[in-house]
Amino acid sequence: MKELYPWQTESWQALLELRARLPHALLLKGAQGIGKLDLAMNFAQAMLCEKPKADGTACRECNSCRWFEQDSHPDFRLIQPDALSTEEGDEKPGGKKPSREISVDQIRDLSSFTNLSAHCGGYRVVLIHPTEAMNNNAANSLLKTLEEPTDKLLFLLVTHKPQQLLPTILSRCLSFTVHTPTRETGADWLAQQGVKNPEQALAQTGFAPLQALGWAESGEGAEERSILLGAIRQPAKMDALALADSLQRSAPVYVIHCLQQWCHDLASAKLAGVVRYFPEQSEELIKLAGGVSSVALMRFQKDLLEARRAAFHPLNPKLFLESLLLAYRQLFAV
Repeated sequence: MKELYPWQTESWQALLELRARLPHALLLKGAQGIGKLDLAMNFAQAMLCEKPKADGTACRECNSCRWFEQDSHPDFRLIQPDALSTEEGDEKPGGKKPSREISVDQIRDLSSFTNLSAHCGGYRVVLIHPTEAMNNNAANSLLKTLEEPTDKLLFLLVTHKPQQLLPTILSRCLSFTVHTPTRETGADWLAQQGVKNPEQALAQTGFAPLQALGWAESGEGAEERSILLGAIRQPAKMDALALADSLQRSAPVYVIHCLQQWCHDLASAKLAGVVRYFPEQSEELIKLAGGVSSVALMRFQKDLLEARRAAFHPLNPKLFLESLLLAYRQLFAV
């Protein structure tokens, strides 16, 4: 399990202060890629630890900590989609891909755990991640458990999309915001991990250090981003069809993600003269922003948002990208 990250000191202290008056359900929310799950896991282990350190973290030496780190603690349950619980690329019997949802059966299987007393005499902890992955039946099943909490049972719900959760679930949880680290803190940490151009890597992921590190280590989406940026910086010369052809083997979500960030910076440059995701292209963005309609740009951003929802299952990836790129070039048509 990961240690606490440098930017989580304040959040950790706030969690420790809650221990004196713990709710039965705590909703940890914040941006994706900032370490919410690691924070929740550290808190869960500390709650179960037999002799926590002075700073409130788990000792990692007692029997409880050893069980926790071996994924065998009798008073802890981690509920997440099969796709996160299995090795990447693993398939279920019959060739089925692991589910990306949390099923109702996974929640129902908690019934015996939540109704029994703690094995070690302290708290029992259930961590659900990401909470928005629950399907409707699972969410309704969880709601029944939250409505009838038992003594010394703590639910830790981790999400970066709280707006997708049932209002009735939100109302039964204490909301806890995990803040995104500052640009300086995030960049310093990435530099310590050996990431080249840490500020640029951080900006490209919306200032999410863990996501930036993952992209930097895997090179995921880097080629697509380079090809796309080389073209959209000069919309008048951009060949949308040829560009779509060169990107057709790429995951559409990476293309859309880059377009969303670029268009965010265009809007910000137009309205405020500042950019967020592409500071190295500030002058180009400000110049381009002067030739685009605010209304048309907002409409295109809405189209990108809808496209992102369908990005994992486009019927025809090439046509899908052609449509988006033609719409982008049209923004600058005179």
